[in-house]
Formats: sequence, structure tokens, C-alpha cells
Amino acid sequence: MKDKVEKALGEIRPALQADGGDVELIDVGDDGVVKVKLTGACGGCPMARMTLKSGIERRLKQAVPEVKEVVGC
Repeated sequence: MKDKVEKALGEIRPALQADGGDVELIDVGDDGVVKVKLTGACGGCPMARMTLKSGIERRLKQAVPEVKEVVGC
């Protein structure tokens, strides 16, 4: 599952990088919880929570149905 998550994050990265940020995969749990860290401009952005839930989590759930939740670290 980790490879699928990495691939999906690779599709998301260009949009984040265009705004000066990025996302780093920290862990993929057996329970379907994916831990990521927003870096660069995304790390301190007031909209980071919305980016995490509405953008990254939604996309990962579409690409990898085993993903139950995405949490920030």
C-alpha cells in the first residue's frame, strides 16, 4: 500500500510545489491511517488543514481505497 500512496502523492506534489510547498510521507499504518508532513510554504500556511483534508486525503482515498484517514505530523 505504501507504494500506491507514494505514487498518488507524486501526482499531488506538482500543485503543492507550484505554491512553494511539498508533502512528505511519514508512515502508512496497517489501519489505513497515512501520516504526512506538509513542508515549505505549505507547512506554515493557514490553509494547510484544508489542503490536507480536502485535497490530499480526498485524492489518496480515490487512488488507494485502503486509506481511511490522512493526518498531519
